[in-house]
Amino acid sequence: MDPSGPSDDDASGFTHTRPSGERHVPVLLERCLELLAPALEVPGAVVVDGTLGLGGHAEALLTRHADLTLVGLDRDREALRLAGERLRPFDGRTHLVHAVFDEIADVLDRLGLGRVHGVLFDLGVSSLQLDEDERGFSYSRDAPLDMRMDPTTGPSAADVLNTYAPGELVRVLRDHGEERAARRIVEAVVRARRRAPLRTSAELVALLEQAMPAASRRTGGHPAKRTFQALRIEVNGELDAIAGAVPAAVDALALHGRVVVMSYQSLEDRIVKRVLGERSRPSAPPDMPVLREQDQPELALLTRGAEKADESEVAANPRAASVRLRAAERIREAA
Repeated sequence: MDPSGPSDDDASGFTHTRPSGERHVPVLLERCLELLAPALEVPGAVVVDGTLGLGGHAEALLTRHADLTLVGLDRDREALRLAGERLRPFDGRTHLVHAVFDEIADVLDRLGLGRVHGVLFDLGVSSLQLDEDERGFSYSRDAPLDMRMDPTTGPSAADVLNTYAPGELVRVLRDHGEERAARRIVEAVVRARRRAPLRTSAELVALLEQAMPAASRRTGGHPAKRTFQALRIEVNGELDAIAGAVPAAVDALALHGRVVVMSYQSLEDRIVKRVLGERSRPSAPPDMPVLREQDQPELALLTRGAEKADESEVAANPRAASVRLRAAERIREAA
């Protein structure tokens, strides 16, 4: 999945008429395969792709490991349909499930699967969602202000803009977009919606271009970037889902199972860093002379900090420019 910055939007050139395999270039594919490989070499291994998207990582995993069973989760039914077409050669080894990735424990329970050997998360907005004009995720193309990853449920971005109290809108922009001009933007939104509801991305972009301070327009990137990010996160409950999904993934791992997480902005990465960091430290007080088995760390970190894509990958796939990858291995049996 991918960030929603301007260069990323403009780089794709894809439309919804192209086959899924053509429009989706998996980010850090070889690195993900390398990190997961030791855990997936055991007979009967099971991997969870918690953010299936268009199935690029899933296809590569199933191709590389002939005995692998894959559980693919996505909240977007259209993504599941397209990924299903792509993964048809692997029928019998896949379970594709309409679910949010923080529902991993419930999904595994329903499927009758126990501990799994690998979990992959590719967070953020997917290629499908970003490239479909009518979904309204991109500020570089005019579309209805929707931004729902599952367009069949929940309030849209337009609903948030037009119905939230001013103080709540300020919170959304500050907490989810780290937008310094949040109050100024919200004042402009409130004035605009008194005249008529905001309905399209072009209307919002025009408002933001006028509302943003001149200094921010010169140095802060596209004036709509943080607001669109904030609305998308709010509409889809993304940060709460990540905060639940990463611990659930760790809990689902078998001994020596591995989790790999790719984030595309700092709010996501902070959650991943915190969870993996906490689970890779002893749970006993620092002055404890001898650690009991239950106090030993559950995880060993496999990356030093967050890994980023190199120049060659970014040149080939501009959507990899902001990726941050973290990975860990379970080193103590689950309780």
